[in-house]
Amino acid sequence: MAKTWIITGCSAGGIGEGIARAVLEGGDNAVVTARTAEKVEGIVADYPNTALAVALDVSDQASVDAAYEAAVKRFGQVDVLVNNAGYCYRSSVEEADPAGVQAMFDANFFGAIAMIKKVLPGMRERHDGAIVNVSSIGAVRTGAASGYYAATKAALELMTEGLAAEVTPLGIKAMIVEPGAFRTHFYDTSLKGSDNTLDDYAETAHKRSVAQNVNTRQQPGDPLKAGYPIIKALQSDETPLRLYLGSDAIAAVTGALNARLAELNKWAEVSKTTDFDA
Repeated sequence: MAKTWIITGCSAGGIGEGIARAVLEGGDNAVVTARTAEKVEGIVADYPNTALAVALDVSDQASVDAAYEAAVKRFGQVDVLVNNAGYCYRSSVEEADPAGVQAMFDANFFGAIAMIKKVLPGMRERHDGAIVNVSSIGAVRTGAASGYYAATKAALELMTEGLAAEVTPLGIKAMIVEPGAFRTHFYDTSLKGSDNTLDDYAETAHKRSVAQNVNTRQQPGDPLKAGYPIIKALQSDETPLRLYLGSDAIAAVTGALNARLAELNKWAEVSKTTDFDA
């Protein structure tokens, strides 16, 4: 029996579109969303019987409610949620505009939670379903100007770990997807940043500012291939908590975890000095 997916952030050329097309190619239904429905009409044109285009702003509860209702009206229920919508606000910690940071958290973190809370009642009732939260290798390691973006993804990942512990016994899967660099518009239209400039950050955060960014479109990841490993992982009896996408993701995460372990071991004896004496 065909399942119904609702996928946030499906604008053309992105990972969301790749996931949607893999789902539809496999015979399932897909509610494909973007801030404006026109951005996903190309997908629906190719799969008119099994795809539904819906305008969705995940940071607006009324929009979340309307998207879910449209999905249920068309397909009866939602079996899989993919939280993919989001963007990057680049700034040093000090220079950031609080409103800009909050807006990114609303989209990347709190918007995902709003979607999760919308689909969970039906999934709990059926004791079946899956929630996929698209994170980033930035949740494992980050750098100048990306601290706030990485924080949204780290928060998403730890929330998903807690969610998995809560819903796995109910027959619901929860999975984190960590993509490496994909050849998408992320480095163009999905980048925002602060207008504040302090000279002390000229050699760090400013070198990674939106103004200095150039999308070379040489990233190794193919967005149209992103959906297949996600489907395979969800169909497995051993669905991973974290699924990494791309050889660069494997290399980056391996390096970051090894560095963290080395630092832990180096300072282990100092860390132990806080224990009560035996």
